[in-house]
Amino acid sequence: QVQLAESGGRLVQAGASLRLSCTASQGNFRATSFGWFRQAPGKEREFVAALSWFNGFTIYGDSMEGRFGISRDNSKNTLYLQINRLEPEDTAVYYCAAAPPWQSPVAQSNGYSYWGQGTQVTVSS
Repeated sequence: QVQLAESGGRLVQAGASLRLSCTASQGNFRATSFGWFRQAPGKEREFVAALSWFNGFTIYGDSMEGRFGISRDNSKNTLYLQINRLEPEDTAVYYCAAAPPWQSPVAQSNGYSYWGQGTQVTVSS
């Protein structure tokens, strides 16, 4: 029932930064958790980060280290993913997803019920 719309992906040079956005509407999204995932051609979908909308608690994927930051703006119903020092290997479609109500942030894609259409991030050398 939650509807998600990603934006902000574009072509950038290596070393640049991007902030992706995901706007949520419909459903009880304020009572659930949201995640960012990415998928490159020929690879499995990879967990990036997740956040509890209610209290702001966050988790990050093991391979993400310190280049990724997840946050939200409650007044704008918007979830963000900040990506710093982009590398060509970051090229992928980035998706946001919403979990069922009252679920804590998880790293598994099957923990989420609603998905956006994705936004393309392309990093050139």
